[in-house]
Amino acid sequence: MTQYHNPVLLEASVEGLNIIPNGTYVDVTFGGGGHSKAILNCLDVGGRLLGFDQDIDAFKNALVDSRFDLIHSNFSNLSQYLKYHKVIPVEGILADFGVSSHQFDTRERGFSTRLDARLDMRMNQSQPLDAFEVINKYSEEDLRALFYAYGELKNSKAIAAKIIDGREERAIESSMDLIDLLRPLVPRRIENKIFAQIFQALRIEVNDELEVLKSFLIQATTALAKGGRLVCISYHSLEDRLVKRFFQTGSFEGDLKKDFYGNPVKPLAKIGKLIVPQKEEIKVNGRARSAKLRIAEKL
Repeated sequence: MTQYHNPVLLEASVEGLNIIPNGTYVDVTFGGGGHSKAILNCLDVGGRLLGFDQDIDAFKNALVDSRFDLIHSNFSNLSQYLKYHKVIPVEGILADFGVSSHQFDTRERGFSTRLDARLDMRMNQSQPLDAFEVINKYSEEDLRALFYAYGELKNSKAIAAKIIDGREERAIESSMDLIDLLRPLVPRRIENKIFAQIFQALRIEVNDELEVLKSFLIQATTALAKGGRLVCISYHSLEDRLVKRFFQTGSFEGDLKKDFYGNPVKPLAKIGKLIVPQKEEIKVNGRARSAKLRIAEKL
């Protein structure tokens, strides 16, 4: 199981759920099952756990336990499946928004900047849109916009123009085709960081990650019982900003609504401070380095 993905901030995330032994919980990013296994260990025979994962590879890690069900779906469909399983409201929901080690390390998935593979980056292998189509079919303006918005790249205009020029000669098929094409635009001393941002932008676009995240947060809030906990682990500023604002204000813009009497109107109350991995965890699992954990409770 740990070969698939080492669970990040395991103890803090499970503790953040404030688990009731006979409660119902949801792990919307099952992956290698590490977080789910730890949640099950806190439940008694009356407890229940539902896991979600859109990546069929994750089903190789399915836990054999009568209290557990694994659902093959994106967590943007959270409400639909919780209603189907007749478990609303639930006492806690955990989400780890990171790409799994398995996905990064499986060459043909195309997530890694280190491994040459066809441009793919789909979390759900059955969806039609992949990184190849984005790179080879999107307009120059659309490419510029996504690299600026999702990669926070100041030279997004130059990157988009270089891709348009390159694909006129031949299709840009693989991750290394793309890296080799763009390398003249990237300072050598920071090329790992810049290419990571470029790949991040493509991955977000392919999987519509930010809109999916927004939809999930709204649905999760509705699905929680009063006093139920929502625990989210983010890995880049775009994700974390949305989670932080939603936990604080109930909106993605950060605007706090107030009622007629001036009292704040929001569905959640943030619990505790931002949690980040200790040096010891980062040493064991380098991919935990950028993780940020936030906890909120349903009001």
